[in-house]
Amino acid sequence: MKTRFIAFLLLFVMNLGVFAQSSYQPTEENLKARQEFQDNKFGIFLHWGLYAMLATGEWTMTNNNLNYKEYAKLAGGFYPSKFNADKWVEAIKASGAKYICFTTRHHEGFSMFDTKYSDYNVVKATPFKRDIVKELAAACAKQGIKLHFYYSHLDWAREDYPWGRTGQGTGRSNSKGDWKSYYQFMNNQLTELLTNYGPIGAIWFDGWWDQPKTFNWELPEQYALIHKLQPGCLVGNNHHQTPFDGEDIQIFERDLPGENVSGLSGQEVSRLPLETCETMNGMWGYKITDQNYKSTKTLIHYLVKAAGKNANLLMNIGPQPDGELPAVAVQRLAEMGEWMKQYGETIYGTRSGAVAPHDWGVTTQKGNKLYVHILDLKDAALFLPLSDKKVKKAVLFKDQSPVRFTKTKAGVLLEFAEVPKDIDYVVELTID
Repeated sequence: MKTRFIAFLLLFVMNLGVFAQSSYQPTEENLKARQEFQDNKFGIFLHWGLYAMLATGEWTMTNNNLNYKEYAKLAGGFYPSKFNADKWVEAIKASGAKYICFTTRHHEGFSMFDTKYSDYNVVKATPFKRDIVKELAAACAKQGIKLHFYYSHLDWAREDYPWGRTGQGTGRSNSKGDWKSYYQFMNNQLTELLTNYGPIGAIWFDGWWDQPKTFNWELPEQYALIHKLQPGCLVGNNHHQTPFDGEDIQIFERDLPGENVSGLSGQEVSRLPLETCETMNGMWGYKITDQNYKSTKTLIHYLVKAAGKNANLLMNIGPQPDGELPAVAVQRLAEMGEWMKQYGETIYGTRSGAVAPHDWGVTTQKGNKLYVHILDLKDAALFLPLSDKKVKKAVLFKDQSPVRFTKTKAGVLLEFAEVPKDIDYVVELTID
């Protein structure tokens, strides 16, 4: 009897957890935005702040224990004379990307927009005196690109942010901070961002991992504020955990869903829309010594593999201190765009296909079209375990030429004239 009672008690507690996790009910507008987000498949991340001036990456403040008062003096020389939001968006749109995620305030604490709640911002503290976010929002609206906002949950410069595992050597005097003050500051800024810059596709949080897991970030209330201000604005959090109640997308850093090569993932893959973020070179923020850019082939493969795992790719660029995007990055954007002009149909609006990812590649699917993306095949034939599907037609996507196929009880065997050599050899199957 005692054992049965304990089992019942455990089941009751577990059910309470389930109810707690499902208290958030997304609106119809939010659900529609989620679908559009999944359809878009490809976005560009832009990490830009005062750290670009030091050209040693976005974590340089904490990595080098720079005093926040000394660091703030960088603002006095921040004048990105070559910044042109229209040119940025034009280059990004040419890549085939459908949205931009921009760092409105990174861990350094500097706001890249005109905020009433801190003078430490691009308009009040710099000779540039222009609202970067406002100009970017206008350019995105004009060119039909969705705009998402990165927002840091931690701050290495504010005295009211309680010390976490990073930023302990930046000269702040009170390790306990003033959470009530800091939390209000964040919500005030989020209200500005969701009130003054038009429709925003998503708020992309980062920094939860800075505090112990027992720390109460008061996220449900913050998420509710976002959804109240803009019901269609999606909430994501780069906390490297399974999604929390109130979140609309699941984020993976430097890993595709289900993988954990970087050591930042490994969490359970949810049913929410998925997004993986990755750098074009090695760093997020601009680093003058980092010219190790991934090849166009590698970037295309990452985008295709993400789509095959039902995820978006958010690919990062760190703009230069003068306001320009690095020339190599712009070149990669153009080259990816050429590929997307031809093969975008096999990526946009698709979901992961009926055949799971393999070493040879992945599949994506849209309606009765199954796209077989062959990325690395050593043979002139490929077997697909499609025993429960009827293949009516098989063609090479790029020219619609027929592909020979043989149906067996276990699936379908595709046969090619030669071993596939294309960056992505796409076979289009019409299935029933």
